[in-house]
Amino acid sequence: MSNKIVLKKGLNIPVKGAADLIVSKTVNPGIVAVRPTDFKGLLPRLLVKEGDKVLAGSPVLADKKNADILVASPVSGEVAQIVRGEKRKLLAVLIKADEQQQYLEFPKANPADMEADAVKAAILAAGLWPWIIQRPYGIIANPLDTPRSIFISAFDTAPLAACQEFCWADQMTAIQTAILALGKLTSGSVHVSINDENSSFLKLKGVKFHTFKGKHPAGNVGVQISNIAPVRKEETVWTVSPAGLAAIGKLFAKGRYDVTRKVAVAGPMAIEPSYIQTVPGMPMKELIPFYGTNADIVRIVSGNILSGSNEGTDGYLGYYDSTVSILKEGTEQELFGWIRPIRYKQFSTDHCYFSWLTPWRKYDMDTNIHGGARAFLMNDGYYAKVLPMDIYPLYLTKACLAGDIDKMEKFGIYEVIPEDLATCEFVDPSKNNIQDTIAKGIDLMLKEMA
Repeated sequence: MSNKIVLKKGLNIPVKGAADLIVSKTVNPGIVAVRPTDFKGLLPRLLVKEGDKVLAGSPVLADKKNADILVASPVSGEVAQIVRGEKRKLLAVLIKADEQQQYLEFPKANPADMEADAVKAAILAAGLWPWIIQRPYGIIANPLDTPRSIFISAFDTAPLAACQEFCWADQMTAIQTAILALGKLTSGSVHVSINDENSSFLKLKGVKFHTFKGKHPAGNVGVQISNIAPVRKEETVWTVSPAGLAAIGKLFAKGRYDVTRKVAVAGPMAIEPSYIQTVPGMPMKELIPFYGTNADIVRIVSGNILSGSNEGTDGYLGYYDSTVSILKEGTEQELFGWIRPIRYKQFSTDHCYFSWLTPWRKYDMDTNIHGGARAFLMNDGYYAKVLPMDIYPLYLTKACLAGDIDKMEKFGIYEVIPEDLATCEFVDPSKNNIQDTIAKGIDLMLKEMA
């Protein structure tokens, strides 16, 4: 029996180009990137050098703060290049993949027969611990902590996001194994949130179910936590995505590091949007069939269009991402702009155009933000109407801008990560980079509260 929660706030953004529920291609990339920047809270220490041979599951990076936290190679092959930036900052480890993949073998085990320490040690040794994310702050969890609860979102409401049901319905055995393992690591419950009463995730045992109904960001695990049991000061909860659950489950069942996943390639500029089967770190150049000769006019985003990262054709698929969004770069200036009386091809949340009369319509949205930064809007209700959380988004954002830790705590910094306020950024008439502001506030909290 699930707990039903109806969210009245939020915003669904009607973008064209959702991926068809078919796997059109299996991508076995020739080069794979392991990037420290994908892992919030990781202070990387390099474990390999150019020319080293690695197996799928071989450790490539370790955390300087906690040497037990490893990041493993998703493929077998040879370390082709260590990419560094300014002041020799480590940007990526590029691995030339073998044609025939080989795996580092780990002991198979049944988590039901294991103690918590043994489960934890197995996940750490295999380099799968980065899938476990801590709230507050959205950083890699500390293995020494015992979380109050563990939360899993089994659906995604972001625009063009991959369908979790399609991606993971055939992986329920592995996911159940992971649930048994993670249940040993918390003093509380494992919570799974769904939005479909026929979801395959309802087959899982040993969890508490919650059914959410509402608009985006209802699928964000942070929103779900806020409406189930909010995170308070000095409390810790963990979150794991279905992709992480599948990888952890396959570790115990098969003794292998396997992070293969279905990835939705979608967006208004995507040619025949559909799913591919691949691994994290895949070069975006592998997606040429989806953007063709339009490389100069498209923006390729790893993740969803609200909170993903702009990778371009030279970038890579993020470690946690299961969507690639292909959009047109909005470089054209519009004659008369917002004062034009009829803009039937534009979407508006404020009834400025006639889009509100055709709620079923999808739009060819591009990256044009239609204006520059301006004075901060002073009405918190404008942002709160698209954020179904009991916080004050405007005052939290301003507290982050000011670096006022006391007010950041007061207005909800422990409950959010940047993606939770992505809808606020979308509707913001002041064109502020709200997600960047929240990220800087979290960085300040990590620095000052350490």
